[in-house]
Amino acid sequence: FSRKRYPPERSDRSRYDLAILVNPEERDAPSDKQALQRFVQAARRQGFGVELIGRDDYPRLAEFDALFIRETTSVNHHTWRFSRRAQAEGLAVIDDPDSILRCANKVYLAEVLKGARIPIPRTEIIQRGQRRPALERLGLPCVLKVPDSAFSHGVAKAHTEAEYLELTDRMLEASDLVIGQEFVPTEFDWRVGVLEGEPLFVCKYFMARGHWQIYNWASRHRRDFSGQYETLAVADAPPLIVQTAVRAARLMGQGLYGVDLKEVDGKPLVIEINDNPSVEAGVEDKMLGQALYDAVIAALRRRVDARREGERK
Repeated sequence: FSRKRYPPERSDRSRYDLAILVNPEERDAPSDKQALQRFVQAARRQGFGVELIGRDDYPRLAEFDALFIRETTSVNHHTWRFSRRAQAEGLAVIDDPDSILRCANKVYLAEVLKGARIPIPRTEIIQRGQRRPALERLGLPCVLKVPDSAFSHGVAKAHTEAEYLELTDRMLEASDLVIGQEFVPTEFDWRVGVLEGEPLFVCKYFMARGHWQIYNWASRHRRDFSGQYETLAVADAPPLIVQTAVRAARLMGQGLYGVDLKEVDGKPLVIEINDNPSVEAGVEDKMLGQALYDAVIAALRRRVDARREGERK
């Protein structure tokens, strides 16, 4: 029995139908309103009818040919369920469920990057009963992360042994494992956007004022929440930074990723890979402009075309 899809009649009679999953209430969503509008414009130019959908539209996914998630993703979250359902229905999906799962698990990331010999900070997988040996290898200060941390959430810095033990105690109550990394202070983090295994944009994200991360979630003032940024053309970025980011992203799949790196003495260290990178108007698109949005939509269109071609054979 082959599954049939019966989408409702659409007034624009577009060749493709694209759903963009958003949450208007989300603070610091991956794309702001202007960026979302540019994605919509790019999609319409490439033959898509576009609809912004929310979590209540889950039953309607089969109406569409493609799903683009512009809400912060997480496993055990409706974004993960949307992605899985869309893939099962045969939609082209960014972010696909495998990418969400791989990027959300910092233990998996650490092991995969190590196995591929991609440079990362000194890293330990910490379990209860092995905390002190791990600390001896890491040194102080060190950074502690729960396995599903993202965008600086679930990340803390320990300055002393007592603080390290207190933080790991708290984290191990919610997780069997904690990731510990040596603290690598830098003025900024590199972010390389990678789409289908190729570099798309490069940014420098500077640390939030008076803070050691680019986001300071404890800040009560918007001006101190995040640091400044600088966007570069891919060709003007350090080649080793871009090459390392691309190698790391290709381990995750063929979606859209944001690879965060630090640069120490001219050498890159991969910090993490995000499956749902920020694309905001005037920031990540500063060099490419509308071409950045066109590239992402073109990737979805190629996947829809490939599926349709496969159905005809």
